[in-house]
Amino acid sequence: MNKAVSPGASVSVSCTVNGQAVTCTAMADTPLLLVLRNDLALNGPKYGCGLGECGACTVIVDGKAGRSCVLPWAGMQGRTITTLEGLGTRGNLHPVQQAFVEEQAAQCGYCLNGMIMTTKALLDRNPDPTDEQIRRALSANLCRCGTHIEIINAAHRAVTLCRECPRRD
Repeated sequence: MNKAVSPGASVSVSCTVNGQAVTCTAMADTPLLLVLRNDLALNGPKYGCGLGECGACTVIVDGKAGRSCVLPWAGMQGRTITTLEGLGTRGNLHPVQQAFVEEQAAQCGYCLNGMIMTTKALLDRNPDPTDEQIRRALSANLCRCGTHIEIINAAHRAVTLCRECPRRD
């Protein structure tokens, strides 16, 4: 948006979510996470801390991982947003999703959305990251269950699966 919007004002925003054009009206300062979950019924992104610190709400906005709990809806005009639901389907998982399944990289699963979306954004930027680059990219995503080894293994497995499969967004 080019003009300043009062935080209490209602705004209509048009953007692309998971490849579909959408228009939703919400208060300007409503977090993207709430519009995704409440208005668009996309429950992949989770409400974790509400402060952008845990990563449970991670989505990809214009090709970059972002914390949807702190991104204001008013700033999404014309942007392209991908959620976990936009990566694959039950019968046709995205290679990153498949890698997390194969490596059993979840215990409670609450962090899984953020881990998968952050891994996808990393592999889009760097298709062959080192162990250190993976650890650094995922370092701000919290996993309280302690499946860190499996998560790192899943990221490495995703590199292999992405090489084997045709390129998918």
